[in-house]
Amino acid sequence: MLSPRPHKRVLIYSHDSMGLGHLRRCRTIAHALVDADPRLSVLILSGSPIIGSFDFRTRVDFVRVPGVIKLRNGEYTSLNLPFAIEETLEMRASIMRHTASIFDPDLFIVDKEPLGLRGEVRPTLELMRARGVPSVLGLRDIMDEPGQLEEEWQRKHVMPALEELYEQIWVYGLPEICDPLEGLPVPASVRAKMRYTGYLKRSASTLADAGVTAPFDEPYLLVTPGGGGDGETMIDWVISAYEATDDLPWPALLVFGPFMSSERQTAFAARCAANPRLQAITFDAKLERLVQGAAGVVAMGGYNTFCEILSFDKKALIVPRTVPRLEQFLRAERAQQLGLARMLENDEIRSPQAMIEALRRLPAQPVPSARHVEGLLGGLDQVNSLALGLIDRPTAIQPNQTARRHSRPSA
Repeated sequence: MLSPRPHKRVLIYSHDSMGLGHLRRCRTIAHALVDADPRLSVLILSGSPIIGSFDFRTRVDFVRVPGVIKLRNGEYTSLNLPFAIEETLEMRASIMRHTASIFDPDLFIVDKEPLGLRGEVRPTLELMRARGVPSVLGLRDIMDEPGQLEEEWQRKHVMPALEELYEQIWVYGLPEICDPLEGLPVPASVRAKMRYTGYLKRSASTLADAGVTAPFDEPYLLVTPGGGGDGETMIDWVISAYEATDDLPWPALLVFGPFMSSERQTAFAARCAANPRLQAITFDAKLERLVQGAAGVVAMGGYNTFCEILSFDKKALIVPRTVPRLEQFLRAERAQQLGLARMLENDEIRSPQAMIEALRRLPAQPVPSARHVEGLLGGLDQVNSLALGLIDRPTAIQPNQTARRHSRPSA
């Protein structure tokens, strides 16, 4: 038996077609892994067009595959290349498998989509299985309304893949808050693979150049729709409230998000410039510092923003979307039931008065830590423990594994 190589490698697939959620979650996990073990290096596979805007720890890097984007009607299209989506996906799948072959990971983590976008990760998963490399599926706390998720997973033949290609399923949440597969006919063999980690705790950078400085000399409200591609309604609603009255508790800093259309950003920026209690920026790759400095947060309730609200113990008003998924609504509803945040539903009228009343209640709202939930923010510690358990477990090296340690792997 050969001695194992002293350094270890983790490959992460980030499902990126809209927004920043998947990339930010994968980056957080990658940083936690290399911080916990100096032997580890992590490579992220991503199609995000702005992945280069983020900084990465030493021993973390990325490979950017050709981008795709999800349209409002649910269809996908190539982001920049003038190619049919099928051709772009074929290129992406080939790059991913070839990268995995050369990088030769000891662990493969797939974010959210079990087979990747339209099955693009299956060839890499099959390569990992052939090499005896464990693959893990990472799921956020809430996926979608059970009926819609069941139909989607049946159409994509997900359950057989979970049984055959994955060793574990990590849920980045707690069962007391939500079971992402609740209501689905999940085989016992798949249930046995599930490991709840708790939410992924965030921290603010201490670097001197770490992002935008808040423009107010007093407590401020941070308003963020995440990536911003579907955040126009929330931003408009908040601005309308500030235009209707000048006695809201705090001035507001609005972060539009890099995927909001330039036309809408321009229109919103002009309205903000006309109001002395509003300031606006497009994007900050180190948003954590702005969350940390805020007195309160208004957000749509995506997974990463929710983790930041919990991590920095902020009073929050969540204004969730309901299309194309109910994920944000279900998370906001559960958070309100537990007293971790409050929710303002979009009633399609969106009167400024409704937002005004919600914002006036925010200062008196308890912070999340007032509701003690055991293990709530233990996610990164659990991920580190689970990952190292898979990487370091003793296994007999098979002939195909021996070959890949002595020669450059072929694609």
